[in-house]
Amino acid sequence: MASLNSFNTRSRITAGGSTVDVFSLAALERAGFPEIARLPFSLKILLENLLRREDGRFVDADDIRTLARWDVRSGLQKEIAFAPARVLLQDFTGVPAVVDLAAMRDGIVRLGGDPAKVNPLQPVELVIDHSVQVDHYVEINSADLNAALEFTRNKERYTFLRWGQEAFDNFRVVPPDTGIVHQVNLEYLARVVFKEQTDGGVLAYPDTLVGTDSHTTMVNGLGVVGWGVGGIEAEAAMLGQPISMLIPEVVGFRLVDRLPEGATATDLVLTITERLRKFGVVGKFVEFFGPGLASLTIADRATLGNMSPEYGATIAICPIDEMTLDYLRLTARDESDVQLVEAYAREQGLFRNENAPDPIYSATLELDLCSVEPSLAGPKRPQDRVSLRQSKVKFAQALVTMMAERKPKAAQPPTKPGETTTPAESTSATAVALELTPGIDDLDHGSVVIAAITSCTNTSNPSVMIGAGLLARNAVLRGLTVKPWVKTSLAPGSLIVTEYYKASGLLEYLAQLGFNIVGYGCTTCIGNSGPLPEHVSAVVREKNLVVASVLSGNRNFEGRIQSQVRANYLASPPLVVAYAIAGKMQIDMTSEPLGTGSDGKPVYLRDIWPTEREIQETMLKSVKTEMFRSKYEVVFDGDERWRSLPIPSGDRFAWDDDSTYIRNPPFFEGVTLEPTPPSDITGARVLAMLGDSVTTDHISPAGSIPADSPAGKYLISKGVQPRDFNSYGARRGNHEVMVRGTFANIRLRNQLAPGTEGGWTTSLPEDMVTTIYDASVSYREQGVPLIVLAGAEYGSGSSRDWAAKGTLLLGVKVVIAESFERIHRSNLVNMGILPLSYRTGETAVSLKLSGRETFDVIGMGATLNPAGQVRVRATAPDGTVTEFLAVARIDTPEELEAFRHGGILPYVLRQLVKGTAS
Repeated sequence: MASLNSFNTRSRITAGGSTVDVFSLAALERAGFPEIARLPFSLKILLENLLRREDGRFVDADDIRTLARWDVRSGLQKEIAFAPARVLLQDFTGVPAVVDLAAMRDGIVRLGGDPAKVNPLQPVELVIDHSVQVDHYVEINSADLNAALEFTRNKERYTFLRWGQEAFDNFRVVPPDTGIVHQVNLEYLARVVFKEQTDGGVLAYPDTLVGTDSHTTMVNGLGVVGWGVGGIEAEAAMLGQPISMLIPEVVGFRLVDRLPEGATATDLVLTITERLRKFGVVGKFVEFFGPGLASLTIADRATLGNMSPEYGATIAICPIDEMTLDYLRLTARDESDVQLVEAYAREQGLFRNENAPDPIYSATLELDLCSVEPSLAGPKRPQDRVSLRQSKVKFAQALVTMMAERKPKAAQPPTKPGETTTPAESTSATAVALELTPGIDDLDHGSVVIAAITSCTNTSNPSVMIGAGLLARNAVLRGLTVKPWVKTSLAPGSLIVTEYYKASGLLEYLAQLGFNIVGYGCTTCIGNSGPLPEHVSAVVREKNLVVASVLSGNRNFEGRIQSQVRANYLASPPLVVAYAIAGKMQIDMTSEPLGTGSDGKPVYLRDIWPTEREIQETMLKSVKTEMFRSKYEVVFDGDERWRSLPIPSGDRFAWDDDSTYIRNPPFFEGVTLEPTPPSDITGARVLAMLGDSVTTDHISPAGSIPADSPAGKYLISKGVQPRDFNSYGARRGNHEVMVRGTFANIRLRNQLAPGTEGGWTTSLPEDMVTTIYDASVSYREQGVPLIVLAGAEYGSGSSRDWAAKGTLLLGVKVVIAESFERIHRSNLVNMGILPLSYRTGETAVSLKLSGRETFDVIGMGATLNPAGQVRVRATAPDGTVTEFLAVARIDTPEELEAFRHGGILPYVLRQLVKGTAS
């Protein structure tokens, strides 16, 4: 849609041999808005978005005036509509998004609309990167073996995506075994400045995006505004719905000096994560500035952006500068496009100028880079940084807690007819008699059983990857080996990593230590670490050991990495290699030897750690532009396995009722042209009463599917053998599996089922301990609505749409929490679930709620307003009534409209039928 251009800012610039139109911020500044000069870079990009998208409906002239004069320190709130230039998907979250679009085509036909209207209106790119699992790792051809298993397990899903690629316009798929979505985005898909053919010529504007993965923020390192959203919000964006948001606070993070010898970008981001999580930046933008930026490469900056979700910020951006241009040239972007990026950024005041006054920020922090030290984060949260020199002591302290947690529980859920139970965990390791495999008799508490170089966070950074290779070389030359109980893996984030590893000669040394390439995907970081070797698994199980993983990832929440591994630590790739050699967490690597060399002498970490100069020299010799050009020229082609998949035809997908991977979801069943307004709920029961920091990993189905779980039993009933279960992530296109796995994380602790761990609850008033899914079925049959009670930071973690979709399908109408993480709160609203926050100073504890009450929620109808209050009445079993007010966390009028339609999907569907969608 053409802009109304009320401020007459459309003008032209020439760059890269062509002339393009732009909506000029400089022209707007000259028109009487001098405040624009000191706006943060990220807000300037949002301002341009408003100028270009001014349509009188979603964006009007007052919106532009407000943001152009915005006082970032005012604390005021103002809603704006943001329209991203493109949408980025990964396969775990992307498949259900495409499933919903396919179902929407059926839904629009039922309402008398045109299915062709259900089509992405801007570029949508999906990278298949979440499905490869580390089954093979010892073999030199592990990557090919794992890829073969991946295709066998996911053929239905991949065939469906091949259909989607043909059926939908503006939709492209990067095939499996190519790279991790965010690294491919950084190295290839990101435009930095977009070009669009319009009636008036070529229009240039900032590359902006939303993605169905919280680590979409990695592209912030290139100066691109983009963040993670739930799949449902992304689907709306695909269909032309702008994202309703409040103008964010922008926290400036000033960096000075440079990193010291031995410190990596990983150490820097773990330091910043700890600092910003304590400061509090949830829902805010973070913008890095200061002289320290000049020493950070784009890969370093991308690392900072990548872990934005771990410290809670919406984005964490660095401005465009000469480093950006150098990176674009290195990664084989067209020279004319690079010239356009520079000319456009300079014209719009988006190019970092060291002599220009700093932007004005809502608040400012500062970090001296030279103070950063080698670090890890864990054992359960990415913000819990531990300096390397304190890691031994800190682990010993954490071990006490974890050993207490792994003791047999005081109460176990009763066994139902036909169910089996696992033996209670033994508390006495000495009482267990095991036939140990030679070499693993030292396996004990604190042993590192997984060491994985994985995740876009670090595999995108040649500095730390080459550092790991050099450390491996030095270790091999000194005669060091990896402990026999360590499952090692190397999962590059793109094919480019393999190319420069081969060019540098370092791949062979990594392989000698067991770090064979296992595939090109998220693997261990997403929970696809695969099973432990059986002899290791048996010892861990029988001795009831608290063992550890060390991975170069961004997530280490409970139950995520591997079901038998309780302690999980994030670390740089070189430290991953070092811990694989040490084989245990009980070591001070700054003062104790990693092992004994072939000469019989102790070898310390300092003996094999490469110098910064050696790393840089190796990078210059090994990382070449031609590598990027040759690999990305064929990035959409895929291998023979991909090319040989059948491609179904037709505008509407032919659903297979027997499929256990792809099912027609129920979200459009019974949808009428006019919505039924939401109403108050009465007599609701609590399905789960949860504590603080319950993440989407606790809520959303993820990882392996236990055979005795509701999801496992469903698959068995459909003729699927446990060996063929695959993972929850791979089955996200089947709502029957996903609803049964919601709130089923093995580490979930529901206060309604004390003494248990996992997806258990107490069904009331029968007072019977049962699975959360089975309880929900019983409540639904009785017509009882459900609520969830939670503590602070509810829904932190990945942008998993099934954490909201599954909650809805369980019958939950309301979630009451002390605070919500940004993405999950939005997802709940977009699925028609009301998120409520306790008022300041109030909690479930202070209100003396037990979770056994019945609840009435009053004020959900016509009187509901954004950030308004509703009344909650809780009636205890003894008749005692507790009433309190709670704040509706529907933050904008547009969100309220979606909520009143029962969620964003029926809302958009009705607009498409009526022809009112933009």
